[in-house]
Amino acid sequence: MQIIRFAQLKAEPWRNGGGVTREIARQGSADGGWDWRVSIADVTKAGDFSPFPGMERVLTVVEGDLLLLTVEGSEQPVEKYRPYRFDGGAATSAKLPTGDVRDLNVITRKGAFRGFTSIIELSRKRAHPVFEGQLGVLLQGQATASEGDADPVELQRYDAVAGSDQRPPEILGRGFLAVVSLDPVMPED
Repeated sequence: MQIIRFAQLKAEPWRNGGGVTREIARQGSADGGWDWRVSIADVTKAGDFSPFPGMERVLTVVEGDLLLLTVEGSEQPVEKYRPYRFDGGAATSAKLPTGDVRDLNVITRKGAFRGFTSIIELSRKRAHPVFEGQLGVLLQGQATASEGDADPVELQRYDAVAGSDQRPPEILGRGFLAVVSLDPVMPED
């Protein structure tokens, strides 16, 4: 079972000084870039987002109340735990009407992968499996991850669990979990 500890992720400052990003995981591409990336960002100042041409973004506020995005001139309020999908290459800026926010970002290369973020409420009675191509990120509460008969491992806030189809790790507890799915795009026949 692979657990990515948030406390061990390096904070990379943004070029515009408006925040920092901690990369959880990525998949490289043949051109030396990446086909997808999952990260958590702290947004501490209003300003422009870095463009990612040829990419699609799904942004979810996970701490704080509201991020006011302007994408290609259209204003969009993004509330906590409500994923918002937009073109990564679009001119995008953010305002912080209720203060600093932390967000979960899923960025995928168009035509190669499609990213999805679902927010689920955890249960102490029914474990939530995490399958291949998924990451489970503990957003709030207390939870453990286990695989097969192995002892459960305690998760801290924003720790991520990589999925598997052979022996899917299961997350059990109380709180909220983001399930990020990274689905390959199949070429049309």
